[in-house]
Amino acid sequence: MIQGKCRIWNLCISALAFLSLYNIIITLKLLYAPECLRHSPPLPKPTVKIIRRPCEKDEKAIYTKQVMNLNLQLGRWDMRLQYKLFDHIVTGEKFAILSELFRTCLATQSSIEKIASIIEVSNHWNGPISLAIFAASEDELNTLLLYVMYLRKCDARIRDKVSFHLAIPKDKRPKKVAIDIEKLDEMDCGNPMGTLQSLIKKLQKQNGMWRMKMPYPQNLMRNLARKNCQSKFVFLTDVDIIPNKGMAESLDVFLINAKCKGLCAYVIPTYEIDERVRFPPNKTELIRLANRGLARPFHHKVFIYNQYATNFSRWQNATNERDEVHINHPVTNFEFLYEPFYVAPDTVPLHDERFVGYGYTRNSQVYEMYVAGYEFLVLSPIFTCHWGLQIKRTRPPWREHQNNLNRKNFDGFKTGNLC
Repeated sequence: MIQGKCRIWNLCISALAFLSLYNIIITLKLLYAPECLRHSPPLPKPTVKIIRRPCEKDEKAIYTKQVMNLNLQLGRWDMRLQYKLFDHIVTGEKFAILSELFRTCLATQSSIEKIASIIEVSNHWNGPISLAIFAASEDELNTLLLYVMYLRKCDARIRDKVSFHLAIPKDKRPKKVAIDIEKLDEMDCGNPMGTLQSLIKKLQKQNGMWRMKMPYPQNLMRNLARKNCQSKFVFLTDVDIIPNKGMAESLDVFLINAKCKGLCAYVIPTYEIDERVRFPPNKTELIRLANRGLARPFHHKVFIYNQYATNFSRWQNATNERDEVHINHPVTNFEFLYEPFYVAPDTVPLHDERFVGYGYTRNSQVYEMYVAGYEFLVLSPIFTCHWGLQIKRTRPPWREHQNNLNRKNFDGFKTGNLC
């Protein structure tokens, strides 16, 4: 009886060992079979695709891949998870060293419509420039990146100084980037504005205008630009605000010796000038244009409180003017709606990204600075200019609509009830 039970037990053990070995063999076969490889998930493809024509030289493709640091599967989210942000997608070849040489970085932002203004900005500003760009669709992104490559190809100042950063909306995130770099040979370096208008016209024909439905996130873009500066001081502007020539160097001399007892922001007076005149080379010429009605304080006719507290009369009538940059006077009549362009360390409050579109974007941040105890000091003889004498009737209806919405937001912002 005992012998029979042992025989059954041995058979069970043998069967169990056989099944275990069989399972191991089947598992290994499934793991390494060619069929499994064919059904495994594909590896992610490179985000930036270079479209090449048969006659294209490989050097162009290699160069584009080297200067374009963009992977749409990466990036970072903004604070409200509404936009994907990409830092330094194209970096100026001398941006890093310029950031060490100069105390101030010019930070600015733009959509595709105004990006050509960076040409004049980089011609006047010799320090590092941090430029945040916005693309609302895949086609717009491809067009915008093509124009960035065009600017770098045609302008050594942009190629050296400007570092580009990108923001794209969550709901319109592009799936791929495809740049037809062969088009660069067809784009006229002598006509950057005409080239841009041609690209925009084609883009609008394909996609229509996006601004009606998607407000431009100005404060988000400002934060993106200023936080990618590497210098201690930041001069935050809009891309179509042009500094006078030599400002970066003259600010360096001033900031070395500047003695601020508390929290200081140095205001740069901003004028709008008639498009028929040349850019004023100095303060004397700017005042001459103002006396002839060919220049006036920025937004003077559109929204006078925008720059009113700067006190342009006191700036223009200053006696004993000196060539070196100096404090002309402090701002003594601060108002809620004041939004100067200023130079300050990048420790000032961030721009509130809940304000989207036009209106009440810069002044909400300046108001925070005022409440925090910052003193605003107007510098001379440096200045910035915006081309064109602006009037209200030239503004599109969608801009006024956005302004009205943000006006309501600003009331909540002041009382701490803005969501």
